Amino acid sequence: MPKRKWRDMSKRQQTLILVAASLQLSLAATAFTDLARRPADQVKGKKRLWVPVIMLNTIGPIAYFVFGVKRNRAKS
Repeated sequence: MPKRKWRDMSKRQQTLILVAASLQLSLAATAFTDLARRPADQVKGKKRLWVPVIMLNTIGPIAYFVFGVKRNRAKS
């Protein structure tokens, strides 16, 4: 299957790619900022090990927020 060039894609396809890329970059930037500012005792595992995970497409930043951030449980 030959690669499709940007100019060969429809405007809708180009828009969807740009939206997906923006979402990915926003998630990664948010995760990296949170990781840098969050104290190490509030991160599950070592902070330096979360860096390559966050770089994994869209799933990495989501995994960081779901599995990497310790949550404070409110006591009733």
